[in-house]
Amino acid sequence: MPLWGLDDTLADKPKIHGRSLLAAVQTPGVVDPRTGIYATTAGWVQGGVGRTGKNLMPEVLVAIRGLTTRTGAAGTADAGFGAAAHVAADITSFNWNISTWSRAAGGTLSVTANFNEAVDVTGTPRLTVVNDSRSNHTLSYASGTGSNRLTFTLVIAAANAAIHATDVLSVGANAMAHNGGSTTKDAGTNVTSTITNSAGIGAATGTITAVA
Repeated sequence: MPLWGLDDTLADKPKIHGRSLLAAVQTPGVVDPRTGIYATTAGWVQGGVGRTGKNLMPEVLVAIRGLTTRTGAAGTADAGFGAAAHVAADITSFNWNISTWSRAAGGTLSVTANFNEAVDVTGTPRLTVVNDSRSNHTLSYASGTGSNRLTFTLVIAAANAAIHATDVLSVGANAMAHNGGSTTKDAGTNVTSTITNSAGIGAATGTITAVA
């Protein structure tokens, strides 16, 4: 089960305020109470206490929805969680929110950065759209804090020289960046999200070729 360790070994049993259930060294011949606690998909459980009989159901000690797989990774110890450090959110993909671009009409360039978990945004991060023929375009954060989808936009007027017909627009590597003290953190934490991305993730978004 998550939160307490990598597996169902004795060392990874639940802790109280970061400490083992044992206050002192085990006394020979005394059963370690942690051996009666084990992980199931329902939560951490122990055998029924004060009851006897056939088919006695275990008592659920902790049940938290969605935690049947571990989301942390071994690393710097977090208080109360042993060596299972919280893993920073990552960008997993991008998507265009437009499918065409006309220089004559102008409009709004819009791209969404998708993370593998919800993130909180402060300030105005930016995202770069690459133009293969001219200067790149800097989109500003528009919405999405508290979710795993952050949208960035840039309004370009009709007939603006920033984009010409046949210009190819794309999302490259490390497209997102912080600006003027802006931050992106895993939702509800102080863990700074990872905003770098490989060229492959950006390329998977595809390109848009501008028309006149």
